[in-house]
Amino acid sequence: MKKDFAPTLLDFGVLKIYLARHFGFCYGVENAIDIAFRTVDENPGRNIFLLSEMIHNPQVNNDLKKKGIRFLQDTGGKELIPFESLLSTDIVITPAFGTSLEVNDILKSKGIHTENYNTTCPFVEKVWNRSNQIAEKKFTVIIHGKPGHEETRATFSHASAGGPAMIIKDMEEAVLLAAFIKKEKPPEEFITLFSGRFSKGFNPVSDLKRIGVVNQTTMLASGTQQIADYLKKTIRESNNDNQEENFADTRDTLCYATNDNQSAVTGMLETNADLAFVAGGYNSSNTTHLVELCEEKLTTYFVEGPEKLVSPREISHFDIHEHLEKLSFDYLPDTRPLRILITSGASCPDAIVESLIDKLCGFIPGSKKPEELIEQFALSVPR
Repeated sequence: MKKDFAPTLLDFGVLKIYLARHFGFCYGVENAIDIAFRTVDENPGRNIFLLSEMIHNPQVNNDLKKKGIRFLQDTGGKELIPFESLLSTDIVITPAFGTSLEVNDILKSKGIHTENYNTTCPFVEKVWNRSNQIAEKKFTVIIHGKPGHEETRATFSHASAGGPAMIIKDMEEAVLLAAFIKKEKPPEEFITLFSGRFSKGFNPVSDLKRIGVVNQTTMLASGTQQIADYLKKTIRESNNDNQEENFADTRDTLCYATNDNQSAVTGMLETNADLAFVAGGYNSSNTTHLVELCEEKLTTYFVEGPEKLVSPREISHFDIHEHLEKLSFDYLPDTRPLRILITSGASCPDAIVESLIDKLCGFIPGSKKPEELIEQFALSVPR
């Protein structure tokens, strides 16, 4: 069935908000949060740890800390609490990003069983399973992802256990990799250019003849497909034939939720609007990609929550290019009706979007209150 990605109009009169058809929590995030809070409720008095942030959202992670959960590592993998201090009776929750085989081995060696507290997103596990399948067929696994991201590090660990694997972060690096596939660059340069991002014993001469591309599930789906298509073409040209047995089909590793959220933003951007807001954690990969899409079309403000809208004139927002939070003024145009697009990342609670809408309504004189729209909707429903 053809999916409808047109946004939902919330008509507040002088303010019109267009909400993306798909936004906010995906199944993997909801499942992870549910397991974490249920674990706390079912195990009073026990030490409960998370390997790292559950998801890239400060509100959710703060709520977990308030429940007494402690984080063992930061997002970069640096220990915050020594693993040596863990006891076999402690509970360790695996976050939605998953974790490496090396960390799992450390926990097993201490007698800690994580099976019942594993919140790894099933779509991340799908990528791992597909990587193993193509590795068994003697393909090298190329991972499109951010090298320092928890999910990419975990996927690299699982893929490397089955055979040669490496990480590339973008199309620019795919072009570099293609130069080695076509033997336009010496193998020695590969070691330097991709340092720390290839498996032990990786041989750029023999291990780039048969490849398959998988991705960090929160990357731009179109970006991964573009890289896969480019490398597939490179493989075919380097073999001087059109045979495809040297390139594995991995299109089934793209996450449906990431794809739908990105498609919904593309659909939302067809609406004539004055500006856009994207809500989510500043270190959230999937949210950052939504910001990138919006910025291509109109002025976009990336905010963690409604508190960043300081006043009708002042806003604190994140600049994804300079990687810092900025203070801007006169961000709300005087245009009436004012048309605003809103979406949020897969790790952003819906309540934040709701609060953001409430705040915008309060900032625009003459706009209807959200309760009025709810009342109008209730009266319009046949009884």
